[in-house]
Amino acid sequence: MAPSGSRSMKRGCQRVLYWIPVLFIALIVAWSYYAYVLQLCIESIEDTGEKGKFVYLLLYHVIFIMFVWAYWQTIFTQPMNPLEEFHLSYSDKELLEREDRGESQQEILRRIAKDLPIYTRTNSGAIRFCERCQLLKPDRCHHCSVCDKCILKMDHHCPWVNNCVGFSNYKFFMLFLAYSLLYCLFITATDLQYFIKFWMNGLPDTQAKFHILFLFFSASMFSVSLASLFIYHCWLVCKNRSTLEAVRAPVFRHGTDKNGFSLGISKNLRQVFGDEMKYWPVPMFSSLGDGCSFPTCLVNLDPEQPSSPTEYNHGEILH
Repeated sequence: MAPSGSRSMKRGCQRVLYWIPVLFIALIVAWSYYAYVLQLCIESIEDTGEKGKFVYLLLYHVIFIMFVWAYWQTIFTQPMNPLEEFHLSYSDKELLEREDRGESQQEILRRIAKDLPIYTRTNSGAIRFCERCQLLKPDRCHHCSVCDKCILKMDHHCPWVNNCVGFSNYKFFMLFLAYSLLYCLFITATDLQYFIKFWMNGLPDTQAKFHILFLFFSASMFSVSLASLFIYHCWLVCKNRSTLEAVRAPVFRHGTDKNGFSLGISKNLRQVFGDEMKYWPVPMFSSLGDGCSFPTCLVNLDPEQPSSPTEYNHGEILH
């Protein structure tokens, strides 16, 4: 009982610690709201008049709401796990446990995978199997050691959202990067003239001047890091790759192919954001598919599998 209680306490402490980066971001955002709205717009801006203040505050709040909405969705959208059909049945588990030779186990896994839309393999050409979750991994699925579960189309585990970024929330993550970058750029652009006044002693000697100074520095620094991250993920979306696939290309039956899931830029964008462009900027789920199977540009080279991976998912064969 003692070791079990100790492990439970350790897991509880880890769960609390995992929220520290999220709390840090929340505090930064809360301070930026106070500094921009109260200290800059209400207390310091005088040369633009009431109309100028209103425009600044209106644009700021629109960006702020979209940014917080996307961040919330990224944090609290549960990652999707493989469907029940990918889990081993009780009889299959017993059969697998009785076999001690790797090749015999692979024969069993190949038999189970025959009726599933699985087209990727391990580097050695074996069926991708998760011993921890006791399931056959769908294409683009990976086991997260932090969440301790298999995540569909896993991109990475992000400490800044305390969540796995995968099929269910990758669109939200992209919008979070976009709106947070826009948020920082807007603050930097509108705070610039008052930042210059600070160095020219053109601002009243109040606490607002220090908030304006640090607001500009923090927003501009965050803009640089967010821009690089956002551009990188835009490149990944256009190539239809996850971060993990960019590091290690997926292996198909015929071999490694880094562009195996790429359908062209337009279709790659729709895979993440959906068919209707009016929903692209909205933090609501609109990605295509079920996360367990994906269309591919490859001709099917596995005679043991269904006729085409694209037929299974979208009924569209791409050669």
